[in-house]
Amino acid sequence: MTTTDLDPTAVEAFAQQVAASLTGGATTAMMVIGDRLGLYAALGEAGPLTPAQLAARSGTLERPLREWLSQQTAAGIIDHDAETGTFALPPERAAVLATDDSPASLIGAAPLITGLHRGLDRLTEMFRTGAGVPWGEQDPTIRESIERFFGSAYRGFLVPEWLPALDGVEEQLARGIRVADVGCGHAAPLLMLAEAFPASQYTGFDLHAGSVDVARRRIAEAGLSDRVNAEVASAGDYPAAGYGLITFFDVLHDLGDPTAAAAHARRALAPDGTVMVVEPRAGDDLDTTVETIPMAAISFAASTGLCVPNAMSQPGGSSLGSQAGADAVCRVLAEAGFSRVRRAADTPFHTVLEARP
Repeated sequence: MTTTDLDPTAVEAFAQQVAASLTGGATTAMMVIGDRLGLYAALGEAGPLTPAQLAARSGTLERPLREWLSQQTAAGIIDHDAETGTFALPPERAAVLATDDSPASLIGAAPLITGLHRGLDRLTEMFRTGAGVPWGEQDPTIRESIERFFGSAYRGFLVPEWLPALDGVEEQLARGIRVADVGCGHAAPLLMLAEAFPASQYTGFDLHAGSVDVARRRIAEAGLSDRVNAEVASAGDYPAAGYGLITFFDVLHDLGDPTAAAAHARRALAPDGTVMVVEPRAGDDLDTTVETIPMAAISFAASTGLCVPNAMSQPGGSSLGSQAGADAVCRVLAEAGFSRVRRAADTPFHTVLEARP
């Protein structure tokens, strides 16, 4: 095939699509800078500012700041007023970029993209050799990003919507039960649960010792050491201690043997206990996911770079991937021996499943 055989209109259209993707990658790097330097927060709080005013508020230098503001204007993120020479971040955009407390916040996902870039050499080798990449060996910015991005969703939905969707779990937590969080990371959701339901006892388990160290520090800083602790353990060897609730927050799809992990959770439950599985929202097949999930391309990239490599580093190596869909996860839970599995809730980025013995 020669270039004369090509449809020039189709070539041009696809070239523009690729250019948009490249622009997105470059803009993500600039977004990380804006976040780390507090530029979005400053613009969100102050309204229109000149580069000099923004430099003074953020403790940065005006010259590189002017270039950053120009890039953000070209990307359609920041508005520029030529008459006043000011730049502004409208409040609707500030809700997405200037805070982690908004349910619409996406800024926490930006470091994940830059972290993936730093791991490309090892990831490329995995495709050839099958040598997985454990979670603890990923770039630290990825752990930062996952905690922030998912933390926004957990703050917005865990206590207000997800727990009420589970049969009787709120009442059990209020009376006092033992709770285990598998793959607890830095313990963000555990701390939310412990704040809301102080009568219960909470233990987080994670295979990555570094994450457990951070979790313990966060627990102490929150003053919740009387009812929350974190231990190093895998999804298959934490104590089977009759928990009233076992949670998997964006974890089950990362595991090398999710069925074995779910089966261990069933053994570890009290007879009237519940397993709560929170998974990224997805369709049950590729076409449905692509058509209905706005962030499908990012989610599949994260699954390629994080979820599947982590599973390949573990026994089993049968990762579901982050976009497996609720039906696939329900099948895993059923194969693990749960007799009652249902889809309890859906929110913009997550699906919540309830499993009972």
